Amino acid sequence: MRETLSALGLDIGKKRIGVAGCDGMGLIATPLMTIKRTGFRHDVEQLNDLIAQRRATVLVIGLPYSLNGEIGQQGQRVQKYAQRLARVIQLPIEYVDERLTSVEAETQLKTKKGFSPKRDKAQIDAHAAAILLQQWLNQRPSKGEPATN
Repeated sequence: MRETLSALGLDIGKKRIGVAGCDGMGLIATPLMTIKRTGFRHDVEQLNDLIAQRRATVLVIGLPYSLNGEIGQQGQRVQKYAQRLARVIQLPIEYVDERLTSVEAETQLKTKKGFSPKRDKAQIDAHAAAILLQQWLNQRPSKGEPATN
């Protein structure tokens, strides 16, 4: 049986942060919103509101590895930002490999009528956050069950 869980998934980019949440059982991730980045303080205010509303207990942050598995400049920026965020928000942070989540999100969204990759970048970011959060949820063992390796 799974324990109650409230996690937020974050796809952190230079211009936007895609945000996703999960159901109380920690089974299904859903895109919630996109935060337009205008400054760190604004980001924190927006995230704190969501954390309070959803009673989040962990932030799951997508870490952009390069295709060869290394952490490049963008990955280092995300880590630095996440560490700063963790100090202010005071929630545990877990990372998940976000390689190609935006590509996967865009592919899924292309099936929706009226979707435009150029116009709907915020929607792509929120869906990418849901994909990375779902990956994290799927990797978590159920309460009382051993982790499989």
